[in-house]
Amino acid sequence: MPEPGTAELTIRPVQSIDDIHPQDWNGFVGRYNPFLQHEFLLALEESGCTNTATGWQPAHLAFYLDNRLAGVAPAYLKAHSMGEYVFDWAWADAYQRYGMDYYPKLLIAIPFTPCQGPRLLFSETLRQWMTPARIHDAVDAITTRLGAHSWHLLFPDRQDQALLDRNDQLHRIGCQFHWHNHEYNTFEDFLARLTSRKRKSIRKERRQVADQGISFRHFSGDDIPDNVLAAFHVFYQATYLKRGQRPYLNKALFRLLKDRQAEHLHLVMAVKEGEMIAGALFLTGEDTLYGRYWGCLEEFDHLHFETCYYQGIELAIQLGLARFDAGAQGEHKLVRGFEPVITHSWHGVMHPGFRDAIERFTSEEAEHVMAYTEDALQALPFRQTEQNQ
Repeated sequence: MPEPGTAELTIRPVQSIDDIHPQDWNGFVGRYNPFLQHEFLLALEESGCTNTATGWQPAHLAFYLDNRLAGVAPAYLKAHSMGEYVFDWAWADAYQRYGMDYYPKLLIAIPFTPCQGPRLLFSETLRQWMTPARIHDAVDAITTRLGAHSWHLLFPDRQDQALLDRNDQLHRIGCQFHWHNHEYNTFEDFLARLTSRKRKSIRKERRQVADQGISFRHFSGDDIPDNVLAAFHVFYQATYLKRGQRPYLNKALFRLLKDRQAEHLHLVMAVKEGEMIAGALFLTGEDTLYGRYWGCLEEFDHLHFETCYYQGIELAIQLGLARFDAGAQGEHKLVRGFEPVITHSWHGVMHPGFRDAIERFTSEEAEHVMAYTEDALQALPFRQTEQNQ
């Protein structure tokens, strides 16, 4: 391992994940986080979901220590702030009011995926050599070199948090709601931990879905039929189009995920009178179920909660997974047994005046988020004896 201070760090951006060999990239990732794997990021590029036309220009970072590849990070030059889930629209508006460019910005994140995980995929040698000062200075430098006005690293895990933790840098927190598997064998085991009122409420919701003549079919991996995947894509598109928005993902992307990451893929389809009417797509990691995409053509009472949450909880229990991350939306999960979790992001803003203003904003925002999280903890639906354990 290089002696502290004697090694030379170089960061080289690449314009496609394909410019880094899959074995080299995945050697830093491992098998268990589907969103960081070379196959997932390449599928986004090859399907046209992440390219210059969509405002997601790949600029993945390759870290070299003494000219040897020692780490990578998924990164993009962004021309907008869509699909990120850490919202900086107000910052961009402030730049515009002063006649300054906010974009392009350098985003170190997984596109369209507000899931916590590693972002700085470093070898142990590089991680031990790196310090918060070194990583912030290095990313500042590559941001300037790429012609970007700021950088943003979203949803890092604890290990990256420790590396990024520097008091004089811009740090934001948020709150999501995740379900935790306390060694349940069945859905009823989970319900037993809830208060009587919440338990009855969930049972009633599930019964009302069944009373509408709706049942569910589970598909996984290579066993997902092409017609089922195609139907799910239509449902997914409809969810965005109903809100007047353009879907982020296309049919080609879902096809590529099945071809290249089948071991991570699970699909739950709602069926009524023999016809598929809605669906939810999940991916699995080492110990986590990720609920990522949902869609339907027609609204039915409690169908969203059943398909996305209750079916997801049952799937997590069946697979023996410790956690269920069902996405970024919030309080409706709380009463269904999803617990508040603090998320993080780090930001480097090159303009000193705007940086000072944003620092004040993030400090005030953190106070509100922590207060909200504390309130959410008090509102959990678990029986008091369980919450105190």
